[in-house]
Amino acid sequence: MPRTLRPILALTMGDPVGVGAEVVARTVVDPEIRETCHPLVIGNPEILRRAAGWCHLQLQLHEVSDPSQGFDGPDGSVPIYDPAADLSESLVQLPVGKVSEVAGDASVRYVIAAIDLAITARVDGIVTAPINKEAINAAGHKFAGHTELLASRTGVREAAMMLVTGALRVIHVTTHVAFARVPSLVTPDRLDEVINLFHTTLRALGIQAPRIAVAGLNPHAGEHGLFGNEDSEVIAPAIGRASGQGIDVSGPWPPDTVFARAARGQFDGVVAMYHDQGHIAVKMLGFDEGVNVSLGLPIVRTSVDHGTAFDIAGQGIARKTSMVEATRLAIQLGRARHR
Repeated sequence: MPRTLRPILALTMGDPVGVGAEVVARTVVDPEIRETCHPLVIGNPEILRRAAGWCHLQLQLHEVSDPSQGFDGPDGSVPIYDPAADLSESLVQLPVGKVSEVAGDASVRYVIAAIDLAITARVDGIVTAPINKEAINAAGHKFAGHTELLASRTGVREAAMMLVTGALRVIHVTTHVAFARVPSLVTPDRLDEVINLFHTTLRALGIQAPRIAVAGLNPHAGEHGLFGNEDSEVIAPAIGRASGQGIDVSGPWPPDTVFARAARGQFDGVVAMYHDQGHIAVKMLGFDEGVNVSLGLPIVRTSVDHGTAFDIAGQGIARKTSMVEATRLAIQLGRARHR
């Protein structure tokens, strides 16, 4: 089957002492996933086997020292590549569910290896299991999360985050910054970039004429300046510029109603001004099913929309839904890029 129909995807294992290995193991044995893509796991084979045992899964792995060695192993086994093999002995001895700088270092190495494979077109996209921000910073990797690491490694000035759950699609103007900084970061250039990027992505997902709603920054979208001027002086002009380019975009709408309207089908996507404005809506509607997509990168990247869940790690009860949905979306986006 051509790669355009069955893309090669690198699935990173995430923090080795979180639930990442469990959700990855559940995903790569899913029959639908195996039929629609070639999965390549980036992570530690012993930890993945251990996680498969916790989940009572029959998972056959074959270890590769070079990802170009192949993506379909003997007897349907799943290839796994470990760019942090020198940490293996330390990783398997770590207590599960505890923040560790060693685990943080390994998780960043997994992501970097996957990014490099995608940049060189040896894989068609990457799907990431959760990392722990405290752990990666303790290991000396000064990133606020995946999005910032991806932007740095791919040489992009700033990526954008899109969340998807069911019919609700949300893109963020700002993400991991202190709330006090948000108004100064909602700039004309950033708004133009995000609205255009959102329109392009929604079309790639098969929506020919996307209807985009823009949430206001302030309560009631500023109420004509009563609660702030950013909505009328910065956001509304950006909407006008996008409309002038032929994009079906409207707003700024009051943030307390626009997400519900989109979830009911009135809009195909919502532009959120800051992290929690968009995340709360998505996680209320689909906590276990949400998918995180990085836009504005030269590669396809999707991710689960949940954390490392240290409190349940090692119990074999972590749900695969978000990881499976992230993989499905990466397959769709990978095919769109080929087209």
